Amino acid sequence: MKLNIIQQRGLWWAISGALVLVSLVAMAISWQQLGAPLKPGLDFAGGTRLQLTRACTITATCTEGFDLAEVRQVLAQQEIESSSLQTLGDDKQVLSIRTRDLSVDERTELQTALDEAIGPFDPDSTQIDTVGPVVGKQLLVGGLLALLVSFAGIVIYMSLRFKLDYALLAILALAHDVIITAGLFAILGLVLGVEVDSLFIVSLLTIVGFSVNDTVVIYDRVRENMKLNPGSHINDIVDSAVNQTLARSINTTLTVLLPLAAIVIFGGQTLKYFALALIVGFVSGAYSSIFIASSLLALWRERTGQAYDANAAAADPSSQPETFS
Repeated sequence: MKLNIIQQRGLWWAISGALVLVSLVAMAISWQQLGAPLKPGLDFAGGTRLQLTRACTITATCTEGFDLAEVRQVLAQQEIESSSLQTLGDDKQVLSIRTRDLSVDERTELQTALDEAIGPFDPDSTQIDTVGPVVGKQLLVGGLLALLVSFAGIVIYMSLRFKLDYALLAILALAHDVIITAGLFAILGLVLGVEVDSLFIVSLLTIVGFSVNDTVVIYDRVRENMKLNPGSHINDIVDSAVNQTLARSINTTLTVLLPLAAIVIFGGQTLKYFALALIVGFVSGAYSSIFIASSLLALWRERTGQAYDANAAAADPSSQPETFS
């Protein structure tokens, strides 16, 4: 199979443009409704989260899920009716409550009231997480700073290994991957109430590393082909480089996706969305490396008058096409 990357670049860009646009719109809607481009989890927003699992071996009420209106009544009695509620699990027998920071006595009182009204709950499965708002803000700032530092490091590394234009175009491809991944989770946050936590930042950093690795492989082959074929046009060189590395890119991505798919299917609630973010990012990264980063490089070199390797032309002037005055 041989891809005509340059000839069909309008199609690749249209697909990416549509996905990026949908992602940005989803984040804008999320910002309007939730006050953030993605629904922040406890790690970033701060507060207390209780996850209670109904003891189905004790009660016969497990045939139906929780009545959230009844839960709201209990929360109103505790003066925390504005809390965020979510039912988890296939049978909807796990109740997740995210609310303001609660003291030990307030948590105990809330658990007792819920146990009496809609329980009983399994004490061994109860999970309680508490994060202060200051700590949550520090985690968010630290995660975003790590992401920016990774982008800066990639620019420096690729500028030294290749050239500055290679680095900047690679960053555009990475931004494409991050935006699409974030856009999906903005949609999940609006539709299913999925929250992002510190693991989501970790997934973005992993996506950036994976995607830039694919891009480096293609760019390295472009540079080799320039040396081997000094008289060839950049479009032909890029097409050849992509097709030479295509099997490697696809095989590497598929190898990584298989265990991630297993985590999504069989993993826990937290790991499921972490793996899902990696799957979306890795697929987007492979796509952007093959179709976006490469075609942008060819367009940039063509528009800036570098369609032919300048070093090769200096060594062998006959390799350039003749011009007539």
